[in-house]
Amino acid sequence: MEDFSNSTILLLLILLLSIPLFLLRISLTKKPNLPPSPFKLPIIGNLHLLGPFPHKSFYELSKKYGPIIHLQLGQVPTLVVLSPEFAREVLKGQDKIFASRPSLKASEILFYGCRDIGFSPYGEQWRKVRKIGTLHLFNSKKVLSFRGMREETVAHMIENIRIASASSSGLVNLSKVFKSYVVESIATVTFGEGFLGEGMSERIQRLVEENGKLLFELHLEDLFPSYKWLEFFTGLNARATKIFHGWDDLFNELIDAHIRAVGGADEGNSDFVDVLLALQKEDSRDGAVLTRNDIKAILQDIFGAGIETSHVLLEWSMAELIRNPNVLTKLKEEIEETIKGKSTVAEDDISQMEYLRAIFKETLRLHPPAPLLIPRESTEDTTIQNYMIPARTRVFVNAWAIQRDTEYWESPEEFLPERFLRNSLDFNGNDFKFFPFGGGRRICPGVHIGLSNFELVLANLIHHFEWKLPNGMKERDLDMDEAPGIVVKMKSPLLLVATDSQ
Repeated sequence: MEDFSNSTILLLLILLLSIPLFLLRISLTKKPNLPPSPFKLPIIGNLHLLGPFPHKSFYELSKKYGPIIHLQLGQVPTLVVLSPEFAREVLKGQDKIFASRPSLKASEILFYGCRDIGFSPYGEQWRKVRKIGTLHLFNSKKVLSFRGMREETVAHMIENIRIASASSSGLVNLSKVFKSYVVESIATVTFGEGFLGEGMSERIQRLVEENGKLLFELHLEDLFPSYKWLEFFTGLNARATKIFHGWDDLFNELIDAHIRAVGGADEGNSDFVDVLLALQKEDSRDGAVLTRNDIKAILQDIFGAGIETSHVLLEWSMAELIRNPNVLTKLKEEIEETIKGKSTVAEDDISQMEYLRAIFKETLRLHPPAPLLIPRESTEDTTIQNYMIPARTRVFVNAWAIQRDTEYWESPEEFLPERFLRNSLDFNGNDFKFFPFGGGRRICPGVHIGLSNFELVLANLIHHFEWKLPNGMKERDLDMDEAPGIVVKMKSPLLLVATDSQ
């Protein structure tokens, strides 16, 4: 409450100081042909139109102003895109112009000056770390090499659920289970087996949660960048620096442990830190530079994006299966027919499960983890269908709205995996009515890791257990409300009763 009061006072002060400048600018400026825009208030522009869920606020605005909207968020010109045609223009047609990222105070601090893949501005640094991710960390061969680790981690998760289901209530907090599983899985492929010591999972989960909150919030420093003095009053620097040191200490501990380890894993069995340290040695011989901060920034991406995205997809998919028992039954039949009496589902079995893949896609359509993707920024003046888009315009592509649009989807509010059995839509950013991981050169490079975590877990959950809601709840009683955040999760924990079906 105190932070809110301070921010309100600062905002009022900005208003009072800026009104004369605002009026002068209005009188002198000739309006370019910008996209349709709602009425702007002095100084704050359209900030008053944003609710706790910006993707929904933008969607409501599109009903009046159309699929491309210009907003003024404080001092920041902002473009919102809400149709496949305009999304294609931003993500593919003029991809290079819109390939950069805005400078945001929190990401500057958390990601070592934006040296990572996700938040790095378009340029040499981004090309360097993107190449490392694509060629050495997230390619299909590397992801496949972690198959044994994933299967062991899933087996551990199933055993934990079995223990919980044996209690008198049989109640399982799947939200908590999924988060623990994803942390263990990602920590293992990143740092190797045995590095996730006591208390480490909770430590990582806490940091991921704090990251998400900080990156989602609208900060006055980012909305009024010319007022440098704001950072002395908002407390953002202190908050971000505290979280940064939490990550930095963790990464230094684990990198140093790898350096101290005698020998090293061969390429096929190496974890991500092994790979990055080996690349650093190669770079030093070649004269190129992969710094320790580059490595830590990449690790920050892996944990920050990988954990939140994977766990919320599992959460939403299980919730939808419970709400749609016919889909659950059909998936169960596919799994049992595929594994033919085996005690568990292995990764080799997954490729034969078309309906499981369709469920993954339908979950991504209805519940894209990052509904507005990561914001982009135009690097030069350009036009989109005769609309002027000035340089340094912040761009939001509303994947959530496009993937629920009745013009492109039949019964878009219904969970219907069958729609993906009838077409060749994938999640690689090739079709701009379905692009949950983005598109163009800034598409998320970790898609294969997310897919492998999702399918193996979901197939084993459905194979090993029968699931139902507690206390006689009906399917439609399940709370499907969203919690606000940069990654949108369920507002309430997913609590289900599990019965061992083995």
